[in-house]
Amino acid sequence: MDLHYSDDDLAFRAQVRAFLAENLPADLKHKVNQHKRLERDDYVRWHKILAKQGWVAPGWPLEFGGTGWTPVQRHLWEEECARAGTPPILPFGVNMVAPVIMAFASAAQKAYYLPRILSCEDWWCQGYSEPGAGSDLASLSTSAVRDGDYYIVNGQKTWTTLAQHADMIFCLVRTDTGVRKQEGISFLLIDMKSPGVTVRPIEMLDEDHEINEVWFDNVRVPVANLVGQENKGWTYAKYLLGHERTGIAAVGRSKRELAFLKRYACAQMVDGRPLLHEALFGAKVAALEIELMALEMTVLRVLTQAKAPGAEASVLKVRGTEIQQRLTELMVEAAGPMALPFDPAFLASDSEHASGGDDDAAPLAGYYFNFRKTSIYGGSNEIQRNIISQMILGL
Repeated sequence: MDLHYSDDDLAFRAQVRAFLAENLPADLKHKVNQHKRLERDDYVRWHKILAKQGWVAPGWPLEFGGTGWTPVQRHLWEEECARAGTPPILPFGVNMVAPVIMAFASAAQKAYYLPRILSCEDWWCQGYSEPGAGSDLASLSTSAVRDGDYYIVNGQKTWTTLAQHADMIFCLVRTDTGVRKQEGISFLLIDMKSPGVTVRPIEMLDEDHEINEVWFDNVRVPVANLVGQENKGWTYAKYLLGHERTGIAAVGRSKRELAFLKRYACAQMVDGRPLLHEALFGAKVAALEIELMALEMTVLRVLTQAKAPGAEASVLKVRGTEIQQRLTELMVEAAGPMALPFDPAFLASDSEHASGGDDDAAPLAGYYFNFRKTSIYGGSNEIQRNIISQMILGL
């Protein structure tokens, strides 16, 4: 593998960097770099800026509105966005349901949904996990019973990220109970404004409303909203999860957070010298940076292979989330007692400075607690290790 970027790639990086410097709003950059909470309008505003440029969906084929960038250019784009401090493009529409629609949906579904995803006219959320079906997703019980030209959907989804803002939800539903559990699942697109859909907030440790329960009570969904074939949804679900788990690695974001950690640790003095220069702490940071470099090389290998990501995505998910969690641990360690004050007004940008006196430290405890989830969502890391042992190691 050639680890050097070509002249064309370096020119592309410069182009991207110039675009971000000119077009990223300063208030959004500040929120991201200071670990503050993002609102719905923040995500939508940045999405629309990129949509106007034609850069909102780098992984899509040109025919559907993609950029035509190479895998390496897409990697550089994500790295530069993270470096600049852009809000993320939410993955549920662009990177998760869109690939399924492109691969398995009807021509009419592609023509209707894909432009609306590009323009952010539709905000999507993911209806996979249930109270009794998390990592064992095939045990889901939300039912869809055929009634003429409609399915009648009943059940509950949970941990549904940002469902309070969503226009649409892509759902795995059980359409056949008389077969092996993986064989009776279908993939439905459901309008969140449908009668019978209820969203209930789940408040997290940092008092943020990021996740929800979504209830379906006799919700009528047109059969036209079925993607692909009835009872073949497990195939589509696995295809989607391959894209999700690759993205979860988030190498660019981790590189940005590593740079923040180094800057912050350099500003913390211990016995008259920067904390980063203290032997034990410095060794922890160096070891983590080496792991992140190795992950980046693995991501590049996966991105440049011809086929869609398979079990390799599980490797990226495990290592990526472990690195993310370790970064937040070291941030809190560097902040020490200054990470303890909880200041919701500052996190929500309602006050200019943190009440504890350290603006950098104030969000770190909440950030640490929030990132405990990364080794669980997208299929827990224990399940990913089972996939790796079976599919890669043949055990």
